Amino acid sequence: MASAKVVLAFDVWHDIKRHKWTYAIMISVVISSFAVIYYTHLNRQATSSLEVMLTERDELDIEWRNLLLEQNSLAEHSAIETKAAKLLNMQRPSVDSEVIIKHP
Repeated sequence: MASAKVVLAFDVWHDIKRHKWTYAIMISVVISSFAVIYYTHLNRQATSSLEVMLTERDELDIEWRNLLLEQNSLAEHSAIETKAAKLLNMQRPSVDSEVIIKHP
């Protein structure tokens, strides 16, 4: 029984030596297959994170536009005058109370 195992191992070794290029190519194909799977996975993850970042960029762009519109509306003179009148009880000065100073 032991000699049959030794003979079988010896035959397998000779077969490997005889067809070493076939086995080398087969191992290369398997390694290449795993590399393709791994890099495809990395590509999908990168694409997914890119989509998330593009969505976030679009949301930030919309928020920026809204803030610019709000800033422009708050900077209008009529809005400032209305807030000054309502919140601070300010009024326009009358013509009699205006004092003009001339610089020499």
